Amino acid sequence: MTELLSPDDIGVEMHHLIRELYPICRSITGDGVRQTLRIVQQHIPLVIHEVPTGVQLFDWTTPREWNVHDAYVANVHGERVIDFRASNLHLLNYSTPLRARVSREELHAHLFTLPEQPDLIPYRTSYYTERWGFCVSHAQAAQLTDPYYDVVIDASLEVGHLTYGELVIPGASQDEVFFSTHCCHPSLCNDNLSGIALCTWLAKYIAFLSTRRYTYRFVFIPGTIGAIAWLALHEAETMHIRHGLVVACVGDPGSLHYKKSRRGDAEIDRVVQHVLRWSGAAYAVRDFSPYGYDERQYCSPGFNLPVGSLTRTPHGCYPEYHTSADDLTLVQPPYLADSLQKYIQVVETLEHNRRYLNLNPKCEPQLGRRGLYSALGGRKHAGSAELAMLWVLNLSDGEHTLLDIAERANLPFDDVFVAAQLLVEHDLLREV
Repeated sequence: MTELLSPDDIGVEMHHLIRELYPICRSITGDGVRQTLRIVQQHIPLVIHEVPTGVQLFDWTTPREWNVHDAYVANVHGERVIDFRASNLHLLNYSTPLRARVSREELHAHLFTLPEQPDLIPYRTSYYTERWGFCVSHAQAAQLTDPYYDVVIDASLEVGHLTYGELVIPGASQDEVFFSTHCCHPSLCNDNLSGIALCTWLAKYIAFLSTRRYTYRFVFIPGTIGAIAWLALHEAETMHIRHGLVVACVGDPGSLHYKKSRRGDAEIDRVVQHVLRWSGAAYAVRDFSPYGYDERQYCSPGFNLPVGSLTRTPHGCYPEYHTSADDLTLVQPPYLADSLQKYIQVVETLEHNRRYLNLNPKCEPQLGRRGLYSALGGRKHAGSAELAMLWVLNLSDGEHTLLDIAERANLPFDDVFVAAQLLVEHDLLREV
């Protein structure tokens, strides 16, 4: 376990997984998702589920399955000038099959570029509107001046399945902590191979715990339609979700950002903000909005689950977002390890956030006689630790949680938790 949590090692191991997954062409359906989840299965016992095409999912329907074998545009000399094999971002995701000779004008009508970032390939999709297209750098598009081009999109769009992965790690209670990460993007590292890697190693950590208060559920799903499918097929299970986070964009060098749940004051909202506040690093907190990742599905009014999203730089707010620059150089081991550590601290806080009852509530007990002051003397923040003990004794009335106490005392949760453990050991406190 020490090796698992070593910052020098864990970020490198996570980056190795990202490197392995990077070349795979993923979409909201298809073999790329299956291949990705099978690789994740080598690390954690993920269960892979298949939802057939045409299944009604609230207002949505499972789409046809898309797979691509090859795609290119060739010039008048038969040379590939746009090549899916060079970058899977070149093909408009979910492009319909095509073999045709088209004019220069028609080809350019089906090209997607970024004039403001002329050297980058954009990532574009057409999941629910049938069309074909290619994504190229703006500079490359300017060079396509031949009178005609041969376009080949060797792909299939057929009845099949939507695929997602799920792992449930049981705890003492049926109450669940829920983690969701999307696995539908092709060769984009921060969005969202970083989320896949973090959830994989977070699941390893949680499975290693000797005791667990909560049950933990991880879902690796295609964005939007995958979350809708999971909710539609598991509506009964949602009643057990007490806390949740959507995991994405956790490997870039930016500071951490937390997007609150729709409720805004759920325990997960308070816990994440407390962890970030005492992290010693810059961070930002944003209110919920119905635009973003799959938190908007989990927080839709018919569910209103306590699910927020903890990222580094938010989606759309870094220049590499949804471009070919979201590559293996953007996502780095130290940032991955730092994000994982924050998630672990969130889990530890949730696990330890309990209510206690002071067994000696009439005036302060004599702590010195019990050796409790000396027991705290070697701690780095001995003064705050002693203060934490007094706050825990004062507010342990069976109503306040340890997080309530930490927030009111303006102390780190860890100090309050350690104080509570010592008081329990000396029969001055018991868990409610």
